[in-house]
Amino acid sequence: MTSTTIAIVIFVAAYALIISEKVHRTIVGIFGAMLMILFGIISQETAIHHIDFNTLGLLMGMMIIVNITSETGLFNFLAIWAAKKVKAKPVALLVALSIITAVCSALLDNVNRPPPPLMV
Repeated sequence: MTSTTIAIVIFVAAYALIISEKVHRTIVGIFGAMLMILFGIISQETAIHHIDFNTLGLLMGMMIIVNITSETGLFNFLAIWAAKKVKAKPVALLVALSIITAVCSALLDNVNRPPPPLMV
């Protein structure tokens, strides 16, 4: 089998496992990446070079902040506050929660960044 065929098989198998939810998607992703390196599809140096550690740091920081904030009960407070303000009317509650979500999301950094220039 060619390396392209092996890569496609690993990719399709990983997606099938992720869709089936039999194995956690993090484990599937790490195992798939490990197989790609073991089969020589991609070198370890190239794989590490393509990891954006700034994005990983940003995401981990956001997850820590959200976890701490959720333990304080802020999200429950905001949901109950919004429900009381709109007197639990479903459409108005949907709009209120959407606005709260938009405002909270505006305060967080955007993960999308332009890709680095290609090395020629």
